[in-house]
Amino acid sequence: MTDPPRQIGVMVVDDHPLLREGVAAVLEPQPDIVLLGEAGNGREALEGYRRWRPDVTLMDLQMPEIGGLEALIAIIAEFPLARIIILTTYAGDVQATRALKAGAVGYLLKSSLRRDLADTIRNAHRGQRYLQPEIASAIALGTLDDALSPREVQVLQLAASGHSNKRIAHSLGLSEETVKTHMKSILSKLRVADRTHAVVVAAKRGIIEL
Repeated sequence: MTDPPRQIGVMVVDDHPLLREGVAAVLEPQPDIVLLGEAGNGREALEGYRRWRPDVTLMDLQMPEIGGLEALIAIIAEFPLARIIILTTYAGDVQATRALKAGAVGYLLKSSLRRDLADTIRNAHRGQRYLQPEIASAIALGTLDDALSPREVQVLQLAASGHSNKRIAHSLGLSEETVKTHMKSILSKLRVADRTHAVVVAAKRGIIEL
């Protein structure tokens, strides 16, 4: 009589308990997957990974203390074979690209957990990358745009906080005219007509945080 195949051990990292409960509910009926543990931020994620050594880790990006991207980089630096799937609310091409370059093996929208989570975990365990079509499409479209420069990202982040051009100029040690030039470039690159729309588009794509 042969032994049953070993279950795939999973750790979930998210600062929202309801999301973690939702993941547990999806995984509970899966005979080949077991939830080893949970973490609420990036620091706990690294500690949990050391403790449980999961086969697959599910990681949110937006978390207190240490964010998901920082935690992903730290885990892979210590455990190069770690298989980490990013869980996210938005199909932002910039965040997805950063995570994939840092070593994530998958990028999954939280809205599709019931439909895709178990199979994505199985694929990751087999060493296969997985991107949902809407995320792959966002990345493909994003590569066609001119990337914002680091200074333009700073300007737009301050604009998102409600700062006027004058206040942005003062904060960054620039002239107000230079800030206006940066803003004009931002609108052109994001293909929008005003700064409010620029903030919305940039946040959705993961260029800035709100």
